[in-house]
Amino acid sequence: MRRYRVGIIGLGRMGSTIDDEGHSTQPYSIAASCRASDRLEVATAADLRPERREAFRERWGVEAVYEDYRQMVAEQRPDLVAVCTTASGLQKPAREAPDAGFRGDSHAELTVALAELKVPMLYVEKAMASSPRMADAARDACIANGTVFNTGVLRRFDNRYDAVRQAIAAGAIGAPQATVHYAASNLMHGHVHSIDTLSFLLGDPPIDAVRGELLPRDPRGGPRPVAGNHVPSDPDATFHLRFAGGVEAWSVPAGNWEFEVLGSAGAIRSENNGAGITLRTAAGAGRRPDLAPAPFEVPEPRSPVVACLEDLVDAYESGRPTRAPVDLSARIVGACVAVAESHRRGGAWIALPQAERDLYVFHV
Repeated sequence: MRRYRVGIIGLGRMGSTIDDEGHSTQPYSIAASCRASDRLEVATAADLRPERREAFRERWGVEAVYEDYRQMVAEQRPDLVAVCTTASGLQKPAREAPDAGFRGDSHAELTVALAELKVPMLYVEKAMASSPRMADAARDACIANGTVFNTGVLRRFDNRYDAVRQAIAAGAIGAPQATVHYAASNLMHGHVHSIDTLSFLLGDPPIDAVRGELLPRDPRGGPRPVAGNHVPSDPDATFHLRFAGGVEAWSVPAGNWEFEVLGSAGAIRSENNGAGITLRTAAGAGRRPDLAPAPFEVPEPRSPVVACLEDLVDAYESGRPTRAPVDLSARIVGACVAVAESHRRGGAWIALPQAERDLYVFHV
């Protein structure tokens, strides 16, 4: 079995250290996930900060560390590069744009550059772009260069959410009719996950239209103002989606990252950030039959990051699409930004793909 050489750009949390925070018992950083896989090995890495390069070298035993990612690619020729920088390109803790003209978009810019450098496989942290225009550029570069792409919407690679998707596809709740996401969340760092997960659970039908609101509301009453085509920090938001085929989706800004899909013959809910699953099915006949609990076994969790990286390898070897292909990832970014566009237009429905491609939403 071939082992693929991985390079990491950005040696902070997702690249190297997030496992120390105790979020999961499964490997979570790119470096730890590569070590847990028999398909991957970390061969090289890059970061602008010398102290991070040195810490990475000592922790993971990787000697080929660089300040310049282009030099890393030219000299090491990695098979897969993981982009783990901030989305803006600014060093944390920067949480807002320095001025109204700032449009830093590190994930998309690096995707374009690495695709043009002919890197075969890319993992790109979410969101993969901060505007539809740059999502288009990243998509076009990957398609033009045959780059195999996944982005870090990790519930899509979590076997517990996969079990929910499979149950829905098998008809356990009848025909899906509506779906809800429960949790307060910001738009680009958080709702990129919620919109992507809702899409995934339904089998990724196109999103026809979006409307939404940015929060908090103006304390004087009325909507939070947005100036021009620039949102300078990642706002909390709520949304309402219309999927092709008629299913609608809503976000409720409360709860602990739960997803519920309601169908013609039941409902299924992923609970407590994936830890539990409740299936209810129709008991009896009639227009509104009672729903009764049905047995459902929650799978033992596996590392979604390992699954994401190995999905890249499998897609590269077989020629099949990945689970988060670049065209779908670009459409999810478009849906997120359309929430802000809807807000700018007083809550109007925004048909997708939206005509306005240049609205920029800063995020970390």
